[in-house]
Amino acid sequence: MFSYLVRRLAFGALTIVGVSIVVFVVMRVLPGDPLIAIFGTEGFTKLTSEQRENYMNALGLSDSLALQYWHWVVDIARGQFGHSFFRSESVADTILRRGPITAEIALLSVILSWVVGIPVAVLSALRPNSVVDNVARFFSILFLAIPGFWFGMLIVLASLFWFGYKSPMAGVSLFDDPLGNFQIVIGPAVVLGLGQAAYITRMARSSLLEVIREDFVRTARAKGLTGRLVITLHALPNALLPVITLSGILLGFVLAGSIPVERAFGTPGLGSSMFIAVSERDIFVMQNLVFLYAVVFVVLNITVDVIIAWLDPRIHYQ
Repeated sequence: MFSYLVRRLAFGALTIVGVSIVVFVVMRVLPGDPLIAIFGTEGFTKLTSEQRENYMNALGLSDSLALQYWHWVVDIARGQFGHSFFRSESVADTILRRGPITAEIALLSVILSWVVGIPVAVLSALRPNSVVDNVARFFSILFLAIPGFWFGMLIVLASLFWFGYKSPMAGVSLFDDPLGNFQIVIGPAVVLGLGQAAYITRMARSSLLEVIREDFVRTARAKGLTGRLVITLHALPNALLPVITLSGILLGFVLAGSIPVERAFGTPGLGSSMFIAVSERDIFVMQNLVFLYAVVFVVLNITVDVIIAWLDPRIHYQ
């Protein structure tokens, strides 16, 4: 187990290095001039060649690509992520201020996906091809097909026109104002959670249908255990192993999915910051947020692999 963990960490580190190179190169080959993004087309034309050179030197964008990448890696190691082109706040401060909101949305969406998805999957698996099963499969396919940002906008519009309710736009800490914080994160969490619940339902249903046909389940029934005990104590724990793996992957994808959903709700999280940075072509913010998302995704995958190896004694890693 220890050797496997070391290999997974080493592979994760190589993956992060590769992602950092890809992110850095993509940010540099995007069309357009950073100074045009900062000053606009009209303001850019008024700059002299000397002024343009001075601005590029101040931003560190006149160095060679290898030197720029080295400086970026060193800054990341020091916890320095640079500043936005348009705001005095550093990228690190933006992450610390907005990151907890996105993290809360991700965790709440995963919890909601389990609360909704697992009971529906159990009911569906216990009565295959019944009305309950068909309804469950219909809604799971429906929520898989609905784009999160569109569903989010429907919720915002329905809340506004039917109830006259608008969620707070300003970021509120969970510890300072729990109710205000809950109002901010609940909308995106519901949208993302229902989308994840569709995946959880389908995975848990197929896994449970497979497990309940195993010999140990038939043995438990032959011993006289009730159907509820057989499902809850024997079948469901074994059926949830692939669901745990899927949840870890979905938690990583929530980061990307939160970008349009947070924008639809006006939630002041990292997703909104990413959307604004892309629209403004704020290179340093985009570069560091994309890299942060990639690191979190890799860490989540390693964590899920380790948890599965710990939970399932049948798995042996040489």
